[in-house]
Amino acid sequence: QVQLVESGGGLVQAGGSLRLSCAPSGRTISNTAMGWFRQAPGKEREFVADISWSGRLTNYADSVKGRFTISRDNAKNTVYLQMNSVKPEDTAVYYCVGSRSYAAGSGDTSRYDYWGRGTQVTVSS
Repeated sequence: QVQLVESGGGLVQAGGSLRLSCAPSGRTISNTAMGWFRQAPGKEREFVADISWSGRLTNYADSVKGRFTISRDNAKNTVYLQMNSVKPEDTAVYYCVGSRSYAAGSGDTSRYDYWGRGTQVTVSS
């Protein structure tokens, strides 16, 4: 079983940047599609971005397109979410996810096989 561990969350001012990292324990993610979801208080969990196992394919939610970048380093067994020009509405718990088959930007949480426990991102105005 893959355990995903997120890091890098915290408090950041609007307009600033933050980089989240996700690394698994127990196995490699080099042949696993990866992604990020987020959930704000009182809202449903929503898709943020995903990346194919090779890194050649990526998808983004419209709300983060042009500001967030997902990447992966299979040699380091780590996935990243670079968050630039953050806004207060980006405040949420961010979850790292993995899927055995590429979900191509699906917002259906059942498409993802592995979930981290989440890391809090708070953007102050």
